[in-house]
Amino acid sequence: MKKNVYELAMSRIETVFNEFDNIYVSFSGGKDSSVLLNLCIQHIRQNNLKIKIGIYHMDYEVQYNETLRFIDHVFQTNPDIIEVYRICVPFKVSTCTSMYQTFWRPWDDDCREFWVREIPPGSYTKEHFPFFNEEMWDYEFQMLFAQWYHNLKKAKRTCCLVGIRTQESYHRWKAIHGNRRCYMYRNLQWTRELVDNIYNAYVIYDWLTTDIWTANGRFEWSYNHLYDLYYQAGVSLDKQRIASPFISAAQDSLSLYRAIDPDMWGKMICRVNGVNFTAFYGNTSAVARYKTTLPRGHTWESYMHFLLSTLPEETRLNYLQKLAVSISFWRNKGGCLSEETIAKLREFGVEIEIMNHTNYRTYKYPVKMEYQDDIDIRDFKSLPTFKRMCICILKNDHLCKYMGFALTKKELENKKKIMDFYQNVYKCKITEML
Repeated sequence: MKKNVYELAMSRIETVFNEFDNIYVSFSGGKDSSVLLNLCIQHIRQNNLKIKIGIYHMDYEVQYNETLRFIDHVFQTNPDIIEVYRICVPFKVSTCTSMYQTFWRPWDDDCREFWVREIPPGSYTKEHFPFFNEEMWDYEFQMLFAQWYHNLKKAKRTCCLVGIRTQESYHRWKAIHGNRRCYMYRNLQWTRELVDNIYNAYVIYDWLTTDIWTANGRFEWSYNHLYDLYYQAGVSLDKQRIASPFISAAQDSLSLYRAIDPDMWGKMICRVNGVNFTAFYGNTSAVARYKTTLPRGHTWESYMHFLLSTLPEETRLNYLQKLAVSISFWRNKGGCLSEETIAKLREFGVEIEIMNHTNYRTYKYPVKMEYQDDIDIRDFKSLPTFKRMCICILKNDHLCKYMGFALTKKELENKKKIMDFYQNVYKCKITEML
């Protein structure tokens, strides 16, 4: 008989607990990670397992008070089977609220007087992690924490359980289905290797939002009551997310802080540049949300140069460098486009050169072309246009993710240096212990 998503999740969790001697849950306080944690606790209780699991929580300092209350409640519950790792570290975190700041730092010592709250007792700070340095981004810290935790527990195999669902976004769908070059544990589709003997597992990847709330109701699990406030504020179920408030995904809901948590709002507007502006205009065309209009008398290229002229020099040079890389890529290497898009480009009279070979694993064709001002076709987000660069600038998208940029060569080199630094520190610590 076909299993439902709950039965499948419990089966995957059983596999994880059978195969890995060291397990921890990445917990944000949101609905998905909360259900994931409750599933693990249920498995431990039902099977009378004499083990503890870790709870890894990245505390970004600024968060709804309702979320903070829920997180504190979770950390005080089931103390016999959980170990809490509440991380209060000043790593870099991207922000879309400011043209001046490409990132901000929670728990930044230099901004001590502007912190929205004190570091909770028992938290892990930068002093606990010999691998930490101030060039580190939050996503880099997560990777290095996994190795630190693996070594701390002297584990054979470590698994980090992550509560992502493919329904949430195409990016999350690709994390499960899209990247076949990633190594899986024993060919299990819902696992991904981070480094040797350390894996992520996505055991609720196939759940829907309705499944999450059905589980909470059926098992009477506690949950973050911020979701009740979201509902009362008219936020639809699929838009209710817990995230760092200054990232692009939270841009259009930043204004809810004023109504839901005015005390926190009063503190956070002094914490990061541009928060008040983003709250007012984060859901409008002023920051290229949903629709972007071209001012009269401009082309998209001339509008881009006008927008660049309003920016601080460092920010302007960052965008120009990204643009130069993109122009060179499309001119010399080419991007991969579908047959339908290629036909549309030819229909519009755009000069293109179709190549015979690409190193990418795709059914699409590599196409060389020059930057266009704008192209009104369905595959707009895959094409090199000055309009897309304008949207990046309006969004304060300093990394140009909307343009499809990943980490640059320099950023990858910095990441490798951090990883090498940690490995050397760890080897020195082992030598000292011996």
